Amino acid sequence: MSLHDDMIQVGDRAVAASRALAPLSSRRKNAILEAMASELEARREAIFAANRIDLEAAEKAGIPKPMRDRLLLNEKRMDAMIKGIRNVVGLKDPVGAKISRWIRPNGLVIQKVRVPIGVIAIIFESRPNVTADTAVLCFKTSNAVILRGGKEAMESNKAIAKALVEGGARKGLPPDAIQLVTTADRDAIREIVQLVGRVDLVIPRGGEGLIRAVTEQARVPVIKHYKGVCHVYVEASADPEMALRIVENAKCQYPAVCNAAEKLLVDAALAPAFLPRCAAMLQARGVELRGDEASRALVPSMKPATEEDWTTEYNDLILTVKVVSDVAAAIGHINTFGSKHSDAIVTTDESAARRFTDEVDSAAVYVNASTRFTDGGEFGMGAEIGISTEKIHARGPMGLEELTSYKFVVRGEGQIRE
Repeated sequence: MSLHDDMIQVGDRAVAASRALAPLSSRRKNAILEAMASELEARREAIFAANRIDLEAAEKAGIPKPMRDRLLLNEKRMDAMIKGIRNVVGLKDPVGAKISRWIRPNGLVIQKVRVPIGVIAIIFESRPNVTADTAVLCFKTSNAVILRGGKEAMESNKAIAKALVEGGARKGLPPDAIQLVTTADRDAIREIVQLVGRVDLVIPRGGEGLIRAVTEQARVPVIKHYKGVCHVYVEASADPEMALRIVENAKCQYPAVCNAAEKLLVDAALAPAFLPRCAAMLQARGVELRGDEASRALVPSMKPATEEDWTTEYNDLILTVKVVSDVAAAIGHINTFGSKHSDAIVTTDESAARRFTDEVDSAAVYVNASTRFTDGGEFGMGAEIGISTEKIHARGPMGLEELTSYKFVVRGEGQIRE
């Protein structure tokens, strides 16, 4: 059987599964999810063993350390994956919820009701926890899911998916509701994203190269963000101690993710006092600093920033620094060079904060908080399926509601249109 025919069968099975999912009650779905969490717990050591195979292969293949860090499963990440499933159990099921209701003058009762999207394909790289996070969110919203992870995490993904499917099946998970595509053939991605009539939505998760490749090849709708070029702007009135904590957290807490800060903007009025302190703190944490001329005048150890640096997502301990004249200049820079993901202002000036939140065109805008909070779990959505920088259907962290569509249910008593 050809790859094309094989992927068509995967799509057909997913469509059948989506129809079997539709009538499941919230109580039944939650019981299945709990069984999935328990099975992951029971297979913890087997999943770690599979992950070690992937890590050893990645090191031999020369995969960079930031990518290997994303690939790693440890006790903390395993606990978070299991907890994420149980968090989803506790979240309200949006399927069937009535968004609105009204009555027309002719007596027709119209309701707008949340429904599953249908079949969702997730194309992702490196992080094996995505297998669980996305599968359970799709399942909770009665969507069948087709998962295609990167070959670097294949053994980990297979072990996690097997636990989810076999654990869930004991409580009634419909066959093929969760399918993991295990071929290493990259053409499988093209085949999946062109399954018109079988796949309703594609969500790519990974680097810019993967997301652009998916978008360019897709014939079905795609929700995406290309990269996370996130900024922290330290405004003239900022509390320096607060600013130091926020910059350190946004850059250093987990630099290999899309909501980590990649750029630091400092108001010219505060820069002479603040920037040398901030640079010393960051350099002590191993951060390489690249600055504009004004920044390097204050911190000569910075490397010169190139034009490319202002639009680069490093996913590493590298930060580009610029001194700006005021809040308007910071907003202009972010809207020009940012990626519409997450951007923060540190300030005690409410008018500056309001202007920043009004004018910065990003999915998440922060006042006096780290960009690292752009995450479905941190927003109270449970495990997220991804972050969108789109403006249609979904924007920012995507939780349960963002995995539904809606339909109109119209009730009458024999009305006909004149």
